[in-house]
Amino acid sequence: MTKRKRIVILSVSAGMAALLAVVAIGGLVLLKHFNGNIQQYNLKESGLLGRQPVDTHPRAENILVLGSDTRNGQGSGFGTGLVTDQSDTTMIVHIPADRKWAEVMSIPRDSWVDIPACKMGNGQLSGPHQFKINEAFAIGNLYGNHTALGVACTIKTIEQDTGIYIDHFIVVNFTGFKDMVAALGGVPECNPTPIDDPLSGLHLTAGHHLLTPKQALGYVRARYTLGNGSDLERIGRQQAFMSSLIARVQAKMLDPLAIYRFLDAATQSLTIDSQLGGITGLYNLGQSLRGIPKDDSAFFTLPSVPLGDGGNVPWAQPEDDAIFKSFRDDVPASGSLFAAPGNGTSPLVAGAAAPQGATGFPGVGATPSTRSPAGPASPAVPASPTVPASSTGPASPSASASVTQITSTPGPTAATSASASRGPGRQGPSLQARTANQSICAR
Repeated sequence: MTKRKRIVILSVSAGMAALLAVVAIGGLVLLKHFNGNIQQYNLKESGLLGRQPVDTHPRAENILVLGSDTRNGQGSGFGTGLVTDQSDTTMIVHIPADRKWAEVMSIPRDSWVDIPACKMGNGQLSGPHQFKINEAFAIGNLYGNHTALGVACTIKTIEQDTGIYIDHFIVVNFTGFKDMVAALGGVPECNPTPIDDPLSGLHLTAGHHLLTPKQALGYVRARYTLGNGSDLERIGRQQAFMSSLIARVQAKMLDPLAIYRFLDAATQSLTIDSQLGGITGLYNLGQSLRGIPKDDSAFFTLPSVPLGDGGNVPWAQPEDDAIFKSFRDDVPASGSLFAAPGNGTSPLVAGAAAPQGATGFPGVGATPSTRSPAGPASPAVPASPTVPASSTGPASPSASASVTQITSTPGPTAATSASASRGPGRQGPSLQARTANQSICAR
């Protein structure tokens, strides 16, 4: 299988923090320069998104973050032969209305989902079908690499399959990643075990390191020779790297040149929705997040049950429906890491008895009523994707209670979900989240 490169979205959250230094660096002139670097699209009024879920909490925000990259000119270490921009990293950042906590949910790229009809680069519509979620971005990028069409198809897919209203999107292009790391003089990293990945050329002893730009790229992309070779483990490493990158940016706030170089590289790599407000909107968003403690910022991977076929990853139900509901209801899914509203019970636990999808396993998130931009609400299609015939065997032995083995265990208060019947051999995972200040080396 061709190795798929991954852009780590780590730079986006770090960029929000870095924007706090813009005024000190140069004010309006630099703001105009950085704003000119950013690509912006207005998808809300384009008609490309179709019917969207009802936004029941308009003061809260769900931001879709995608990693986009191309293999052109990058060598063979991370895959070749792909002719469209790819998106192998998909995250939803949930920012609550009260701005007292935040969650980042990573969606595995191999998640088997329903993909609706989407506009392609040749002006035609693709047919609705079931496939891995990362194909949604590739569909829009067919016939010319059209980022806006790829994002629109991804948003349609996520909103249809989860019922989560997406307020904004941020796409980070791979091309500026190494420049961002270089601007910061490297990024600290800790790996519990040695890393020897000949495909990326990454060779690290166990322990703490200050990664060079090339090493950082290898760390966030490497997959097959590390751990059990799963995409889920790679997501865990990326989440840990994101936390480290944010801390590195914060440590460089008194170095105007480093912050300028970082912002210049980061903004040249960004594509956002115009409603976000360009560089000023990103700055304001960063300001609103300043007061959130690291203990109250959680990262987790959407629970799934690997089938052992090396590729297809159905979502775990009813756990995932409960997580989707928590995002829609503006309450933390990882509520045991920090005080949840009301009685303090995580909505993942409280919602564990929610019904499964129409086909049982793997059910896609039950969606609430949807609305057309110019019409009344109407029910969403509740159909769940069917696992391919080649993937209906027993679950892999790795389909244990741990979502990803690389994340540090939060302790005795880790959120766990009630077990659900999935048929013979199917075991449901629990939600394991990590806070922004937890080290990947903490065991």
